[in-house]
Amino acid sequence: MNIGIIGCGVIGHKRAAALGNNKLIAVADHNIENAIGLSKKYENVLVFSDYKELLNIKDLDIVIVSTTNNVLSSISLDAINSGKHVLIEKPGATHYSEFDALIFASEKNNVKVKVGYNLRYHPAIHKAIRMVHADDLGEIMFVTGHYGNGGRLGFEKEWRNNKLISGGGSLIDLGCHLIDLSQCVLGNLSVISGTNKTYFWNMSVEDNTFMTLKNSKGNIASLQVSCTEWKNTFLFEIYGKKGKLKIEGLGGSYGTERLTYYKMSPLMEIPETTIWEYSKPDESFKNEFEDFVHLIKNNLNPWSYLEESQSVLKIIDEIYKNNKI
Repeated sequence: MNIGIIGCGVIGHKRAAALGNNKLIAVADHNIENAIGLSKKYENVLVFSDYKELLNIKDLDIVIVSTTNNVLSSISLDAINSGKHVLIEKPGATHYSEFDALIFASEKNNVKVKVGYNLRYHPAIHKAIRMVHADDLGEIMFVTGHYGNGGRLGFEKEWRNNKLISGGGSLIDLGCHLIDLSQCVLGNLSVISGTNKTYFWNMSVEDNTFMTLKNSKGNIASLQVSCTEWKNTFLFEIYGKKGKLKIEGLGGSYGTERLTYYKMSPLMEIPETTIWEYSKPDESFKNEFEDFVHLIKNNLNPWSYLEESQSVLKIIDEIYKNNKI
């Protein structure tokens, strides 16, 4: 398939490198130097500063939108209305209401649209979700999660910490991932409590969020996200009545990606323990894009479809409304 990328920053480069056998034919960025820089890594790539010119390419099949959060939904809407399939970088918008137009347009134009929650495609996480759905843990009771990084010099001045551009701080940046994964396990969630705090960084958005969510059965997700975690950390645990899954690390600075399965013994003694470690470089973007191409070719519904991603932002919006920093 022929691919176009709108937004040529760090994520745009990662997405371009993860296209597999598909062909990047065009890139666009309002900063033309960013677009030129990405295009030079590939052959015969058209370069635009106006993304609408990219959307006019007739033989373009898929558009990846990897811009700043504040323009994700508007650019994606134009791409959908041009008849292209669209992969939108998470969180897809800054407010859940923006998804209404995306859902309507995707149905009207009969195109596939998904939000890029690449953590779902990390091998430990993907295997864990399959094990949950295979009933290896029995009835799920609750999940816990912690996702944090320590920022970097000048972090407080980056666009991701400008509410007008990003929509918020750690909650919308990292929290959207943990909420999304929790809903993969527990189904739709609602807010019990959520607290945003700015402990360290001199900025107007939160650097830590603590939240407790629940599903319709009362099963709990207890989650924290942070950008004052001086050693990058990822931990997600799923507790069932027949066992527990522990996912830790995402590779790189987050440490070796590992899935541990604690299987309860009939006598409730020390559990049988199985560990899977994944030491290969991160291929989650590649795995996600291959899945997207597969569903387009086979006319299947996306995993992480728009309504799911909209529900993540509804939770985030409620926590923001109740926490004015």
